[in-house]
Amino acid sequence: MRKSELTEMTVSELETKLQDDYESLQNFHFQKALQQLENPVQIKHVKKEIAQVKTLLKEYELGIRAEGGDTL
Repeated sequence: MRKSELTEMTVSELETKLQDDYESLQNFHFQKALQQLENPVQIKHVKKEIAQVKTLLKEYELGIRAEGGDTL
């Protein structure tokens, strides 16, 4: 998912996305351990997306970013 798509999401959508990404990451780690993961780069992409979502949530928490997606 692109950063611009993430910035348009609400806080509740971001929290749901974060949970989904954590579950995906856990599944990828299991697949890697069982040597069934076809594309190991997927782990890197999911980790990056988790970091982006956590950053946006922190910005909302600190008041840097308004709920409408606008920055101050």
